[in-house]
Amino acid sequence: MHYHRPSNERGQADHGWLKSKHSFSFANYYDPNHMQFGPLRVINEDRVAPGKGFDAHPHHDMEIISYVVEGTLEHRDSMGQISIIKPGDVQRMSAGTGIQHSEYNASQTDPVHFLQIWIMPEQRGLKPSYAQRHFEDLNGQLRLVASKEARDGAISINADVDLYASKLVANEGVSFHLRPKRGLWVQLIHGSLSIGQTQMQAGDGLALSQLESVDITACEASEFILFDVPLDD
Repeated sequence: MHYHRPSNERGQADHGWLKSKHSFSFANYYDPNHMQFGPLRVINEDRVAPGKGFDAHPHHDMEIISYVVEGTLEHRDSMGQISIIKPGDVQRMSAGTGIQHSEYNASQTDPVHFLQIWIMPEQRGLKPSYAQRHFEDLNGQLRLVASKEARDGAISINADVDLYASKLVANEGVSFHLRPKRGLWVQLIHGSLSIGQTQMQAGDGLALSQLESVDITACEASEFILFDVPLDD
């Protein structure tokens, strides 16, 4: 598999205070050809106006990750967690048997730009939980930021998914070796990347499988995340 998902082909929503792009079917955007990639169910790229946000709402049986690109995001939930998420932070909320949370732009003057990611857990009915960690060392490497075993300083996730983040300067590259029956989804946040014959621009996604290794090269200063997920085929 080698499937390029250009940014301008994603689903879009404009609510005034919220501008969102959906890599997979979400809310009023439905596309049977773009439902999920393995257990990766949602990648929403959200931009929220100053002082605005999502009122308290429920979730259950989902691993929800927030990755802030610019600005600051305020999180509150029914477990009593209150936190500010800023660039370099990765936050994971395991909704499990049920949780309510709200997310607001923590600034009254500046917008916040972040990715909201949903991953289906391996087991339903888990006890809700929360984790957040700041990662300083994204430059020039693929840094593991979330994994099932919380290895290498990553936060834990209740799914057989490894999430990496990286920042590369122009002409810098990284390589990734795939395990059997695994696939990669690369989501480019900003900049441009070259992966094989594919040129990726900001907001693009790329699905890869049935390969032994992948070489990723930055054409300019770039930031991206990479999901290593199990696939049935």
